[in-house]
Amino acid sequence: MNPGSISAGDTAWVMVSSALVLLMVPGLALFYAGLVRPRAAVNTVMMSVAALAVVSVQWLLIGYSLAFGPGAAIGDSSWFGLSGVGAAPGPYGPTIPHLAFSIFQAMFAGITVGLISGAVAERMRFSVFLIFAIAWTTFVYDPLAHWIWANDGWLHKLGALDFAGGTVVHISAGTAALVVAAFVGPRSHPGGPHGRPHNVVFTTIGAALLWVGWFGFNAGSALAADGVAANAFVTTHAAAAAAMVAWLAIELARGGKPTGVGAATGVVVGLVAITPAAGYVTPLAALAIGAIAAAASNAALRFRDRVRIDDALDVFACHGVAGIAGALLTGVFATTTVNPAGANGLLAGNVHLLWVQAVAVVATIGFTAPLTGLVMLCLKAAGSFRVSSEAEATGVDIAEHGERAYSHDIASIGEPFGLTSPSSQRADAA
Repeated sequence: MNPGSISAGDTAWVMVSSALVLLMVPGLALFYAGLVRPRAAVNTVMMSVAALAVVSVQWLLIGYSLAFGPGAAIGDSSWFGLSGVGAAPGPYGPTIPHLAFSIFQAMFAGITVGLISGAVAERMRFSVFLIFAIAWTTFVYDPLAHWIWANDGWLHKLGALDFAGGTVVHISAGTAALVVAAFVGPRSHPGGPHGRPHNVVFTTIGAALLWVGWFGFNAGSALAADGVAANAFVTTHAAAAAAMVAWLAIELARGGKPTGVGAATGVVVGLVAITPAAGYVTPLAALAIGAIAAAASNAALRFRDRVRIDDALDVFACHGVAGIAGALLTGVFATTTVNPAGANGLLAGNVHLLWVQAVAVVATIGFTAPLTGLVMLCLKAAGSFRVSSEAEATGVDIAEHGERAYSHDIASIGEPFGLTSPSSQRADAA
């Protein structure tokens, strides 16, 4: 095969991976919906699914060019409307159509905003969230993606490693979640019978779908059906399994029971943590990364009750903290024996990579927090973020969407079983 020629195998794998990342959106929707009240389930699902739609439109019009087009701090207008992005290979995938790479990356942008929605579950106006999704993707996600993944991005040139989005997706989403939750304010009834997960089975199935989809998220980021993709596939599974085992072990060690919410949370934490490292570390290192991230996120959940910001579904603890852990541990465990295009980390004698990873983490947080705040300030000037107090008390589904998830009233579901709130249930697991 000549350099720059299309590979049918690579192209097929990237297109399948794009579909797998798309599968993560309904997985996320189920994961989140199970944790909220039954009268907010439709709204929670809609925030994930509709975010993918509006961000996809933004991505095809301007987002892809801003994120991956030529430019120092951000891409130019070369590829607006996907102009010039066609069936020939592009600068990021020499054996796949440029269009295949662009749609693969569209899925990443779409799910990132969906992650943030968990922080404001049950209380943010749906229309305002969609406006936020477009603005945040344009002014926060696109520049970050350019810095780390574009050929001329400054963090990319510095040598930062982010195989599939630990910084671009998860640290940015976790950081933004705290800022958005602070602006919107806490739920009126975050605990008690109105704050209990209404369907742990939904949450567990959602986590399982995320697990499946994450193989496309990580292994697809190799952009080829090759050994690096195979390694990313295995490390993704290893980290998820290790994190789930570690989470359940922590539950048992603290005198609790192995819970569905704990198992689901552990899986997601492990998947988040391995994302930046998947194509650069060994399977054994992935086991360590998953377990360490589970411990770190558990600690964050125990600490969260001391913070007055109501991150309803623990987006920062699960995505922000695990993303930070994964990015830094990439600087510890990365090795060129796995991927010659990467770099050696601390354990291979290169402390410089750990420093570069730390710079990427700080830069991501330092950019995301104030820019997200600026977006929220602009939205605040236009009107209220929140649904009415009546809508919040009775559930946002009817008020925002004119429909409900269930034909019968199950507002009190879970109460006979003594279920706790999502945060409390996770904190008990810690």
